[in-house]
Amino acid sequence: MDEGPNALPQLPANHVPLSPISFLQRAARIYPQRVAVIHGRRRLTYAALAERSRRLAAALRGAGIAPGEVVAVLAPNIPEMLEAHYGVPMAGAVLLTINIRLDAASIGFILRHSKAKLLLVDSEFAGVARVALAGMAAPPPAIDIRDPEGPGGEDPDGKGLGGTAYEDFLAGGDPAAPARMPEDEWEAIALSYTSGTTGDPKGVVTHHRGAYLNACGNALAFGLSPRSVYLWTLPMFHCNGWTYTWAVTLQGGTHVCLRRVEPAAIFAAIAEHGVTHMCAAPVVLTMLIHAPEAVKRRPAQPVAIATGGAAPPSPVIARMEEMGFAVTHLYGLTECYGPATICLWQPGLDEMPLPQKAAFMARQGVNHPMLEEATVLDPESMAPVPRDGATLGEIMLRGNTVMKGYLNNPSANAAALAGGWFHTGDLGVLHPDGYIEVKDRAKDIVISGGENISTLEVEEVLYAHPAIMEAAVVAAPDEKWGEVPHAFVTPAPDRPPPTEAEVIAWCRARLAHFKAPKRVSFGPLPKTSTGKIQKFELRQRLRQG
Repeated sequence: MDEGPNALPQLPANHVPLSPISFLQRAARIYPQRVAVIHGRRRLTYAALAERSRRLAAALRGAGIAPGEVVAVLAPNIPEMLEAHYGVPMAGAVLLTINIRLDAASIGFILRHSKAKLLLVDSEFAGVARVALAGMAAPPPAIDIRDPEGPGGEDPDGKGLGGTAYEDFLAGGDPAAPARMPEDEWEAIALSYTSGTTGDPKGVVTHHRGAYLNACGNALAFGLSPRSVYLWTLPMFHCNGWTYTWAVTLQGGTHVCLRRVEPAAIFAAIAEHGVTHMCAAPVVLTMLIHAPEAVKRRPAQPVAIATGGAAPPSPVIARMEEMGFAVTHLYGLTECYGPATICLWQPGLDEMPLPQKAAFMARQGVNHPMLEEATVLDPESMAPVPRDGATLGEIMLRGNTVMKGYLNNPSANAAALAGGWFHTGDLGVLHPDGYIEVKDRAKDIVISGGENISTLEVEEVLYAHPAIMEAAVVAAPDEKWGEVPHAFVTPAPDRPPPTEAEVIAWCRARLAHFKAPKRVSFGPLPKTSTGKIQKFELRQRLRQG
């Protein structure tokens, strides 16, 4: 009996759950002797990376880690962190990469909330880990990672926490043991915690399908190939390295690890290894722009650099282009595996004058290749805003690369995923060409005399000042207008610092006068552990006088 095309069944021959674990298995088959990982004097081929990852998976199972249980890692961008991105999910466990810049109390909260069953710790962070574990009633056992290329840090003798050494742990794992592939691609692959600037961080749960698709989208959008050499300036702990931990392997490229994000080390690695691709938050771009001339080196070939995490001002993009970097602007959140939109190239872009090109490239763009939809909606009516480049709405996303949800937080899930969309909390506009431009976080917009002022618009003007390295604008209380913009500025190290009057005059010459800052404060800006400027702290400073 003919039952129609949709009656045909799913079979093992024609349906396999998607998982980025398969990327490493494929790379090890096709490129077994290709160098997969470079870290100082260390080199790992794809065959070796696959073997070590299988050993890790087998060792985890041997230690009693069951499918769905959480394995935490506290480590910088080192080969062991990359191995965990394969070995942990190969065991059926959920990978929790902890921000190495957090304090002991925050690390302890994350370990308790996640119910982590095991903790892998780089010896440099043994001190903070020891304090975090001491505050737990039932701390997980620890595995000590000793990186030969790393400093002793707080643990100069390299003893770590006194647990099993990582290499000994790996030696106990059978490299011939098969990887456990997910039975359902909706199974959790990773758990990442948000920065928690206004309360306890939320645990973002992601799945194998989303990780697979987002990595594919990254490889496609960023032009990765088997010839790619990717420099790890973006932390692997941050949204699993925006899934480039998996995307580079998908294409058989080379991972170049970097423990510390320092301009001299970045420029040296680019020159030594022929780096073709890297990712970084705008704060790192600013660091490279203002690096001492003695350490700067112009790349032999343009280096593709993707930036996101905060909106990069167009002057920063323009200066990076002048230095030999081809900038791609991404936008996203932990809740969507990192990149969710990309400012895609358009015909004619390369012929634009650099300032105009940089202004276009500063937009957040269109949906990432594997995200179903990204747009700007009125959060009350959920209707699309006009494509006029002016009407504010909330940026919303939907698709397979949106998180499963927050761990043990049903009220937050109900709010974040209401109405069939993920609500980002970012305010933006839609341009006539459909490109999204972020205007502000909803909580950061300045409402002065009933007028909305985008702090990003004012910051864009401030960054264009040659004597300003970093800038942030927040709302200051005002008796007459309710709120007015207040600028916090870090002067550039290589120029005489500007005065408050000069900065205000600079802005008034380039903005409607009501948008210009009424006051300017000078000094270093407080940042989160992922390099974002902490505007809530700046607002608090103003309230405290």
